Amino acid sequence: MEYVSRVPAPPLDRFIDDIYCLTGPPRHRRMNVPPMPSAHLFLNLGEPARLWDCDPSVPPAVFTDGWFMGLWTRRFVVEYPARVRLVGVHFKPWGLSPFVDVAATELCDRWVPAGDVWQRSLDRIRNRVGESASATETLRVLEEELRTRLAGQPPRGLDLVRHTGGRLETSHGGVSVGALTDAAGVSGNHLAAQFKSHVGVTPKRVARIYRFARLILSVDARHPVDWAALAHAAGYFDQAHFSREFKDFTGHAPTQYLALRRRFPAEPGFAPDSGPMPAD
Repeated sequence: MEYVSRVPAPPLDRFIDDIYCLTGPPRHRRMNVPPMPSAHLFLNLGEPARLWDCDPSVPPAVFTDGWFMGLWTRRFVVEYPARVRLVGVHFKPWGLSPFVDVAATELCDRWVPAGDVWQRSLDRIRNRVGESASATETLRVLEEELRTRLAGQPPRGLDLVRHTGGRLETSHGGVSVGALTDAAGVSGNHLAAQFKSHVGVTPKRVARIYRFARLILSVDARHPVDWAALAHAAGYFDQAHFSREFKDFTGHAPTQYLALRRRFPAEPGFAPDSGPMPAD
């Protein structure tokens, strides 16, 4: 499967980490995806994809056209079709807010059909991309559509969330909520309310996901792993807490995860393999 991505030009880069295309047969059909500090848009230009939540009370979903996902705070499983043709957006945790008219709390830990939120945009992209557009052309069309959707005036409170969220991003979740509120000159309750409005969760939860992402992306299965040192470097100071959170987020204990990563090594330079793991 080919992965082509790029960071969009300003001002989109304030809200989006990258836009990308996935095409071709996947190495693994089912992938177990841990929480990452991103919201998502997936536009499916090929066969249907399937999703399973780790919460057994949530029914699985089949998507033909695409889907939005807000910040995801638990793992899920995606099943690709035999041949993939998918274009996607990795939004920053607060990045969906200016592009959709849906409350962040309604998208957090949920997948919503793209047509329910972006039907006209979805139709325009499909009409312009067609059956044989290159990855470069597809990304150009998507970026143009994103630019037209970006509101001129940011929603109230988004600048505060973007600024404080940016500090969490650059520190990998290493800045305390108290330090964020002191620097911003607002109360903890106000900051939490603005994060819930634009991200769907509190800044403390966002910091937790950034911290875990730093750890999981730093695992090098080619060499022995000192889990205690890795956890400490990522900001975990309680080993029992680290072990519980690792299993919650991946479905595996750290040693089990490492064994799987060695069995199914990530393809160098292939971002979709950097956090997710084969589910079977």
